[in-house]
Amino acid sequence: MVKSVFFNRDLSWLSFNERVLLEAAKTTVPILERIKFLSIYSSNLDEFYRVRMPVLMALNDHEAGVDVERSRLLSNYDLAKIEINKQQQKFGEIILTQILPQLAGQGIHWIYNTPIPEIIYDQVSNLFFTEVLAYINAIYIDNDLSAFFAENNKLYQAVILSDADGIERIELINIPSDNLPRFYSIYAGGDHYIVFLEDIIKHHMAYLFPDDTIKGIFNLKITREAELKIDKDEDDITAALEKQLETRDFGFATRFLCEPGIPLRNLYRIIYALNLQNASIVEGGTYHNLKDLSSFPLPGAEFSYTKWPPLSSVNILPNETLFNIVLKQDLLLNVPYQSYDPVLRFFNEAANDRYVTEIYTTLYRVASNSKIVSALSTAAKNGKKVVVMVELKARFDEANNIKWAKQMKAAGVKIIYSSIDLKVHAKVALVKRLVNEKDEYLGLFATGNLNEITARFYTDQILLTAHQPMLKELESLFGFLSKHKKSPAPEDHIDFKHLLVAQFNLQDRFIGLIDREISNAVKGLPAGITIKLNNLEEQVLISKLYEASQAGVKIQLIVRGICCLIPGVTGLSEHITVTRIVDRYLEHGRIFIFENNEDTEIFLGSADWMNRNIYSRIEVCFPVYDQNLKNMILKLIKLQLKDDVQQSIYLFLQTINEAHP
Repeated sequence: MVKSVFFNRDLSWLSFNERVLLEAAKTTVPILERIKFLSIYSSNLDEFYRVRMPVLMALNDHEAGVDVERSRLLSNYDLAKIEINKQQQKFGEIILTQILPQLAGQGIHWIYNTPIPEIIYDQVSNLFFTEVLAYINAIYIDNDLSAFFAENNKLYQAVILSDADGIERIELINIPSDNLPRFYSIYAGGDHYIVFLEDIIKHHMAYLFPDDTIKGIFNLKITREAELKIDKDEDDITAALEKQLETRDFGFATRFLCEPGIPLRNLYRIIYALNLQNASIVEGGTYHNLKDLSSFPLPGAEFSYTKWPPLSSVNILPNETLFNIVLKQDLLLNVPYQSYDPVLRFFNEAANDRYVTEIYTTLYRVASNSKIVSALSTAAKNGKKVVVMVELKARFDEANNIKWAKQMKAAGVKIIYSSIDLKVHAKVALVKRLVNEKDEYLGLFATGNLNEITARFYTDQILLTAHQPMLKELESLFGFLSKHKKSPAPEDHIDFKHLLVAQFNLQDRFIGLIDREISNAVKGLPAGITIKLNNLEEQVLISKLYEASQAGVKIQLIVRGICCLIPGVTGLSEHITVTRIVDRYLEHGRIFIFENNEDTEIFLGSADWMNRNIYSRIEVCFPVYDQNLKNMILKLIKLQLKDDVQQSIYLFLQTINEAHP
């Protein structure tokens, strides 16, 4: 199949980030939540420049060297920059034409690209001299800068100065937002003023340079590559990663973000002094690093979403245990709508249950103060065999995972690390009990990380089950993981009948499930596919969905981020629709529904349909067998495919609770 039927992955991701931006433009969204969407957009874009832009820049350089016709075309790198510039314009418009006037209408004055009002001079001056000044230092740009390095995503101000003889120089001032709040609230005259840290510094620049004339002050930021490069032959992956983490923020510059209006001669003096010649030079707004808007100081419940307290997902009587309930029936948790407490209880009971002999789990991203890790450490101290597969290469969580791996190892937990080439992204746990001299298994399968913090705002599904055949397959998978292999060899064959496991059978099983729907459609039998994913990129599976559409199979996709499938194309995908949901929670669950001639099969799991998930990770997707749970999932997905679902899922689950107290 030709490449023209696949949408560009990076432009697709940027279109997702534009959806985040559009949430900030919605007047129906509370004002603080709109500001937080601006923060999320900014944070996402920073990560794009750290992770994807280095790839696009390298491809751009390669294409320029080998394709003499390239000058007539726009590269993916060029197209990405054009899209980003368009979105940045929209970002500024939202703040200037919507957010600022709405705040002002409520007596809240966000000082944005305007001088600090005289009414708060005294309070701003007190803040500068008592809190801020201790952290300020200046760097003379024309000196030898070999001892200075502009750090990743740190804020600076370029101050253009002229001395008494008219000689011009440039000084860089650090903005200490790592040590101090980015925004300060000041109250005066019955109104609330919110001031940027960098504006407080700018307001006092004459104090810092009393003998010079200030000709201009401009905000700057540099974004650097985030990729860690670990040698495949490294004996100690932990030590190698720790060494790489020390230098991550010192990678090559991918973006130099500058405030508009800086004279060209001064801009290039800074570029050459800081060795930024190969970075993408971006003229942004006045302010940078606006992911800090997540801490915008706007008190009052009326500025935020109405709180949705987590609903109970299981009723456990005082004389019962969670394990006893799971042994009788499967439980499905839909977080954050429902409480995450049963997950914590699962590990806590495992740590102290006298029948438990062994515990196995995978950890990809865990909370900074993880109760789950504490339970695993306690279990080891209680004499149970605890084996934990820790994925050290979870991007931006490497340091946290290293910390926890060391702590668990000290408590007696056996730690397994994946190979350099094969990430373990599965979200699973297995508990083995010895009851009346017979092995008994309980398990946890999830679509998201075992992380009680992100469970507050990531939508995920978690299955607690005692399905013995499925859990014995999981035990076999942990046996393979303990071998620390790059990929399965023939002798590692596992006959997975229930689980879909990447590197073993996952892609083939999904193709087989789609083929069955195609066969049913051709025979005139009920056929349909509904899939919810974070990202859809892998071309073999996309091509199979196109084939199903051509056979008349109705396909409904909910894809949050990257979507390389093009829906609604006559003769290719006219039976495929794509919905993208951006709301108060981050849509994170992966759900796969196959109509199967009215005998519906449902799978949940950790795997997106991306190249990395299919070809270079261990992923686990798992079936849902309980009919009541299947009905619940079908109802949830039906609600999400509607247009008016902002509260529907919460209200639906609340109804279930009221019916089954």
